[in-house]
Amino acid sequence: MSKITFSTEEMEKIKQAVNEAESKTSGEIATAFVKASDDYARYELTFALFCGFFYFVILMFFSGSIEHLLQKMFWVYSSQYLLMAYGFSTFLVIGLVYLLSNIHCIDRFIIPKSITKRKVNERAVRYFLESGVCHTKDRTGLLIFISYLERRVELLADKGISEKIPKEKWDAIVKHIIDGIRSNHMTTHLIDSIRECGSLLAQHYPIQHDDVNELKDNIDILER
Repeated sequence: MSKITFSTEEMEKIKQAVNEAESKTSGEIATAFVKASDDYARYELTFALFCGFFYFVILMFFSGSIEHLLQKMFWVYSSQYLLMAYGFSTFLVIGLVYLLSNIHCIDRFIIPKSITKRKVNERAVRYFLESGVCHTKDRTGLLIFISYLERRVELLADKGISEKIPKEKWDAIVKHIIDGIRSNHMTTHLIDSIRECGSLLAQHYPIQHDDVNELKDNIDILER
């Protein structure tokens, strides 16, 4: 994955898109981006241990050949050498697989989809609460949350919005952003989606003369 962040220019374009979208509606749009919603270390370690166990079992079928090789390598041979070879090589395999499992494309293969879906949703909900998106005056806050590793997007709407705009509309916007991530055009698709959100909100929550910008317009880049 060659692109896991935004340039200064891209962040400014996103901010302008939010500002433009909110100029037509009293609704509030927040955007957030995180490289991964969880470190998934437990799942990576479990996978590495499983691979180590599988490797150890395979070695058992070749114990005679391995022992014969060790006997050639050492003038004075002991059966403990075979045990040491098994233990050291198994430990090496576990460590290597664990390191490789931190590569994003492998991570996606290891971690079950149900787990990544739950973790992204939990992280999005936590941000929704902590950032104040759920505390706007008219309950018209909307969050676009992007989790890059999992290639998932959560679009969370406060009560005032979710009651008026059907879920199918949000699903189409989410799909558009995910398509952008996969095609390496994330910023362009995100800006399109922000504008679409603004148009949808304007239909039900047009701008008011006393409207106040309650949330920041720039995208929030999260560590985790």
